[in-house]
Amino acid sequence: MRSVAGRSIIITGAASGLGEATAKFLAARGARVTLLDLDEAKGAKAVDTIGANVAQFVKTDVTNEDSVKAAIAAAVGKFGPLNAAVSCAGIAPPAKILGKKGVHDLALFQKVVTVNLIGTFNILRLAAAEMAKNDPALTFGERGVIINTASIAAYDGQIGQCAYASSKAGVVGLTLPAARELAASFIRVNTIAPGIMGTPMLMGLPQAAQDSLNKSVPFPARMGMPEEYAGLVEHILNNGYMNGETIRLDGALRMGPT
Repeated sequence: MRSVAGRSIIITGAASGLGEATAKFLAARGARVTLLDLDEAKGAKAVDTIGANVAQFVKTDVTNEDSVKAAIAAAVGKFGPLNAAVSCAGIAPPAKILGKKGVHDLALFQKVVTVNLIGTFNILRLAAAEMAKNDPALTFGERGVIINTASIAAYDGQIGQCAYASSKAGVVGLTLPAARELAASFIRVNTIAPGIMGTPMLMGLPQAAQDSLNKSVPFPARMGMPEEYAGLVEHILNNGYMNGETIRLDGALRMGPT
C-alpha cells in the first residue's frame, strides 16, 4: 500500500492556514516536510509544533526563481530526493472594477496574478525539474506528485473577486496541460479547489458572519476544516491513478454573485 511515510514534501504558504494544516497532517503520518513561507515567526513556530526531526522552515518568495531553488535545495539537503510539492500560498484582496474609490488598481491585479498563478507555476516547474532526477522504481513507479490549490472562485467568482477568480482559474487551466506534459517524466499534477474553509482568517470573523457562511453551504452546512483539505492532499499523493484533475472541496456550494 502507498503511504506518505518517508516522503520529502515541500509545502508553500505553510506558516498558516491550509498549508500549515497540511504540513502537520502529513508529518503526523511520517512525511518529512519543508515549510515555505515569508512569515519567519509563524514558520518557526509551526516547525516547533511538528518537530525539527521531520520538519524545517525556509523563508521563500514563491514568485522568485532563486528563492524557490534555494528552498528546494534545502529540502533535498535535509530530507533527500523531493517526492512532492503542495502549493498553498496565495492572496485574495477584494476590489471592484468600478469601486467607490475609482477603477480597479492595475498593480493590485498584477500582484494577485503574480502570487497566485505565476507563483504556483514557479513552484511547479522547479519542483518538476528536481523530481525528474528521481528513480521511479523507488517511488511507486512515479518520480513525483505536484498538487496546486485553486478555489471554487475559479468557477463561481463573486463581485470584487476579478483578480482572485481569474488567478485561480489560471491554476485550473494549468493543471491538465502540465499533467499531460509531465506524464513523460512520470510526474502527476492535480489541483484542489476549496470552498469556504475554516482557516484562522475566517474563524476570526464575528460569529454572525461565520453563521451566515455556514448556512450558505448545502451539506454539511459548515466551513470546511483545514484537516479535510490535508486529507485530500494525502489521498492524491497515495492514489497513483489520479492525474490531471481539479477537485472541488466545497460541500456542494455554488457561490452567488455577492
